Amino acid sequence: MNKNLLAASAATLAMALTVASCGNASDPKLNQTGATPDLPKVNETLVPPMKISPPAGWNGETPTVPQGFTIAPFATDLKIPRQMLVLPNGDVLIAEGRGGHAPPLRPKDMIAGVIKKQGNTKIKGGNRITLVRDANNDGTPELRTVLVDNLDAPYGLAYVDGYLYVAEQGALVRFAFQPGQTGIATPAERVTALPSRINHHWTKSLTASADGSKLYVGTGSNSNIGERGIAVEEERATVWEIDRATGARRTIATGIRNPTALAIEPTTNLLWSVVNERDELGPQLVPDYLTQVRDGAFYGWPYSYWGQNRDPRVMPQNPEMVAKAIKPDYALGSHVAALGLDFARNGGFGGPFANGAFIGMHGSWNRQDPSGYKVVWVPFNAGRPAGQPVDFATGFLKDGKARGRPVGVAFDGNKRVLFVADDLSNTVWRIAPAR
Repeated sequence: MNKNLLAASAATLAMALTVASCGNASDPKLNQTGATPDLPKVNETLVPPMKISPPAGWNGETPTVPQGFTIAPFATDLKIPRQMLVLPNGDVLIAEGRGGHAPPLRPKDMIAGVIKKQGNTKIKGGNRITLVRDANNDGTPELRTVLVDNLDAPYGLAYVDGYLYVAEQGALVRFAFQPGQTGIATPAERVTALPSRINHHWTKSLTASADGSKLYVGTGSNSNIGERGIAVEEERATVWEIDRATGARRTIATGIRNPTALAIEPTTNLLWSVVNERDELGPQLVPDYLTQVRDGAFYGWPYSYWGQNRDPRVMPQNPEMVAKAIKPDYALGSHVAALGLDFARNGGFGGPFANGAFIGMHGSWNRQDPSGYKVVWVPFNAGRPAGQPVDFATGFLKDGKARGRPVGVAFDGNKRVLFVADDLSNTVWRIAPAR
């Protein structure tokens, strides 16, 4: 950081924290979920409203789940669990780590960084993948081991035809691997480099197509709205399709600001993503969203949001790109920080939780009334969202303090179990029907 920026940041930090704590209140009458969310007027401020719920332990308590379900820790004392993968034999893989090396660009970047850190774990990221085995599905694992370590901020995971694919912050790599193995000794084979310059959004989401022939990688933007310049945004805010046999890749979606998790909807085999939208337009702009990733689609970033709503801060303007922008499928609420996505399979949990998507919401930092901090269920019908979201795991926020922050979710359709990664308490939770 240069001296002028440091001096400006130090001079304004105390004032900014005070200003941020007095941000405009949200309007509870607005409905910001579903296909047609309410979008208020832009409310840009010098310093956006900011509030982090300070961490607090669970102290023997657990998250709250619907009647008829139980929840308990499945793995504890992890090192920042992010995304998970259920293998064909039922073993659960957990990617652990923290990445990113983007320097602050503006005084408000430093201010936001200070505030965000107040709500994060102090544990150092593991840069590893942990394997947990619960063969008899009684909720008490009989094996936990480090499958592979010394990785570079692993995040997205996929398994196809004898290979474990790992999306690190700078490359997609693979390991020869068969379910049942409890360790990997062979070195990683690089499939392709991933955009890693600056890495403002370092996480790289990953999933495989239903037939295993393609891999999909999501890469977030290098800024909020392009303030670092267009050069550092090359192949950012995109979803790539990679041919697994040849390694050839193409960009299938652009303007998708931060596609933090990817998953295949099982009744249509179509690709979906949860996406974190831009900040600093007010506590209720812009809604994060769930959307089918359409081939060739432009989702607006940075020029517009929720279709063709122009972002007045972006210079120079680009009316042609705004005209191309399509609306996402389903709003999840503003600043909920959706980081996890998986679909129910094999009938899910049955009843109202038979067909739909589980979404992990990490929680807001940039509004005075916190949003997110929970896992929600979005019901689907005929491969499309069909109804309002339903709270499925809550209690991560209590009395203004955060006991946990959900990240990845993984549904085991054979055992009828949902796993939830919590990177604040460094726990993976297991949710199952009560016996």
